[in-house]
Amino acid sequence: MASAALELMGFFLGLVGLLGTLVATVLPYWQISAHIGSNIVTAVANMRGLWMECVYQSTGAFQCETYNSMLALPSDLQASRALMVISIVLSVLGIALASLGMQCTLCLEGSPVKSRVAGAGGCLFLTAGFLALIPVSWTTHEVVQTFYRPNVPSSMKFELGECLYTGLASALISMLGGAMLCVSCCEVQDSGRGRRNAGGYPYPVGGAMSGSGVRTTSQLYRNPTQQGGGLNLPSRGQTLVRNTSNSTNSSAQVPGAKKPTAAGYDITGYV
Repeated sequence: MASAALELMGFFLGLVGLLGTLVATVLPYWQISAHIGSNIVTAVANMRGLWMECVYQSTGAFQCETYNSMLALPSDLQASRALMVISIVLSVLGIALASLGMQCTLCLEGSPVKSRVAGAGGCLFLTAGFLALIPVSWTTHEVVQTFYRPNVPSSMKFELGECLYTGLASALISMLGGAMLCVSCCEVQDSGRGRRNAGGYPYPVGGAMSGSGVRTTSQLYRNPTQQGGGLNLPSRGQTLVRNTSNSTNSSAQVPGAKKPTAAGYDITGYV
C-alpha cells in the first residue's frame, strides 16, 4: 500500500500547489515599493501585480486600478500572465486525471490504463510547477537587478513581494506532488493494480481448494445441503434411512447382537 500512500500525498501536494499558484496570480503583491534613501519616510506604498497596481496610504485607504490595455503592457508581464494561467489550467487537469487514476478511487477499476492515467496527472503537476516557477524567477531577477542599479531613483525601486514567495513555494510543492505521483505509478504490484477480492469475500463461494475434501464451517452453515467441491450432502431423512438400514443389516449378520433401540443422526454435516 506504499504506492497508494504516495499517490494520496502527491495528490494533496498538487492541490496545495494549485491553491498557492492561484493566490499568487490574483493578488497584486509581486513588487512593493522600497522605503530607502529619500523615500524612507513616506505616506504612500505602491504595489504591483500581474493584473493591477495598488496604492496604500497611511490613512488606511487602499485603492487598486487594473491595467486598461493588455497589448500596451511590457512583454515580460504578458508572458508572466500567460504562464501563470497555463500553470493553473494544467494543475486542474492534473487533479482530474489523478482522481481517475489513483488506487483509492473506483474510476477505471480493473483497467490496465489506470496507472498510466495517474502518471499522466503527475506529469501535468510537474509541468504546471515548472511553468509557475518561470515568471516568479523572472520577476525576482528583474526586481533584484533594478534595486541595485545606481542610476535608478529610490522612488522607482521595488522590493520582493509576498506573492513571489508564495508562487515559489507553490511551484516547488506542485513539482514534488507530481514526482510522487509519477513514482507511485511506476511501482508494480504482484496482485495487479486496483484488484479487488472476488465475490463472497471473506467467505469463498466455490468451496474448498481443489484436491482437498475439507469443508469449511462457513459453507456448511450457509447451505447444509452442499459441501465443498459441488457434491450434494444427503438430506436429513436420507441419513436417517441409511443409518437404520445399516444398523439392521449389521445386527442380522452378527449373531447375538443387540438390536438398536433408536436410529442415530449424522450431525457431521451440520458442524
